[in-house]
Amino acid sequence: MLFLIPHLFPSAWLLEAATQDLRLPALQTLLARGTRQSSPAEGMEAILCEALGIARQQDWPVAPISLEADGDVAGEAYWLRADPVHLRVMRDRIVLADSDTLELTQPEADALAATIGQHFGANLSPIAHHPKRWYLQLDTAPRLTTHARSVAAGCDIDPLLPYGDDAMQFRAWLNEVQMLLHDHPVNLAREARGALPINALWLWGGGCLPVAPTSTAPLYARNADARALGAFCAMRVLPIPERMDISLLETAGVMLLDNLTHAGQYGDAYGWREALRGLERDWFVPLQDALRRSGPEGLILNDPVNGKTLRLHASDAWKFWRRPRDLASMLA
Repeated sequence: MLFLIPHLFPSAWLLEAATQDLRLPALQTLLARGTRQSSPAEGMEAILCEALGIARQQDWPVAPISLEADGDVAGEAYWLRADPVHLRVMRDRIVLADSDTLELTQPEADALAATIGQHFGANLSPIAHHPKRWYLQLDTAPRLTTHARSVAAGCDIDPLLPYGDDAMQFRAWLNEVQMLLHDHPVNLAREARGALPINALWLWGGGCLPVAPTSTAPLYARNADARALGAFCAMRVLPIPERMDISLLETAGVMLLDNLTHAGQYGDAYGWREALRGLERDWFVPLQDALRRSGPEGLILNDPVNGKTLRLHASDAWKFWRRPRDLASMLA
């Protein structure tokens, strides 16, 4: 079974701040007995697309798939996600706060998207099907490669901006969007009540609607984009159980445990530490107990943001000579 656990292997700074005197015996045992590998650090959406058999185009084509989940028809057009975000200027970098933290209402989203569309016309006219998920429809595929919003959240955006032959034009438009939204009435009202303004768009997940692969495996997730990808592939999309049960390992499904995501994105050491304690109690302790019955495919614990994977097989349950070390060194 594949367990996607974003931010399980966090930055060195967060590890140092969060793991002082922290002992999690089950996780430490799993880390000691499993095999660590490098893996792509392209985000949950990329790993899930790959696992489900959705082929990469220039991007992983999340936009047309989530568009259809939001009730529209993708047709043969090229679609990009153009999600509303807040960019915060720090001393030496610009950091992205994504729409999951912004509590944007549908009327606010409609007003902001309309202003952008009126200004740019067909070049940049976002469709706000959901307050958190906006879309651009393009007649032809741009020469553009992007990074998922989930990877960029909380990070310096400079190395994560769109790139490719058409990137300079899109970057110019996005800079103009920032100026356009600076004193928008919606943002002035948001700032007056202490909410962050929407001052930018984040482009990602571009593509045309692919041929849908099919899978009978279950997907356990609460994230809307993950659920859209699973539904597109005719998976059984289920809520996340409260805790691990051995019966979950009877099928080779996918479990998205995103408990660490918010704290990991924004460097909340206390929040990350407490969320990891919860995963230890509800998931890692039962997983350690179930490891010897994990079947021929074993278990995969993947951090799709930081590009690290832990592979475990039933035989690893008996490798008592692999003794745990301190948690910080094992997650580093």
